[in-house]
Amino acid sequence: MNMRLFLLTLLLSFDAVGSAQSLAGRWKTIDDETGRVKSIVEMTERNGLFFGEVVELFRLPEEDQDPHCDKCEDDRKDQRVLGMDIVRDMETDEGEWNEGSICDPKNGKVYGCKMWFEEGEPNVLKVRGYWGFIYRTQEWMRQ
Repeated sequence: MNMRLFLLTLLLSFDAVGSAQSLAGRWKTIDDETGRVKSIVEMTERNGLFFGEVVELFRLPEEDQDPHCDKCEDDRKDQRVLGMDIVRDMETDEGEWNEGSICDPKNGKVYGCKMWFEEGEPNVLKVRGYWGFIYRTQEWMRQ
């Protein structure tokens, strides 16, 4: 009996470690310039690719409380930021995700995107948007 309990506990602990490395779930986005929490993005897998939808916004009183992507030039043009897929088509590649894109609804620009976990920190996701050799990296925290 004790051996069964031990094996069950061991299997569950491996499952918890494995799920901690998953990109799926809710992530608190932190602005790399201000350090302020900007939103919650929910990452989901669809047909083997990951997408990130804005599910909550944290706006200052003087900011538009229901912003739309009026500067976007693709299918997101004039779409509400709340509910928008800002991350699209991220492919898994040995513990990293890349080949997808990320949209900055503030300026409407779409950048190449790469994501990876901070080493030893499965609840800290590094998110890099880039255009050529120019890039910015944010830290997102698991909710």
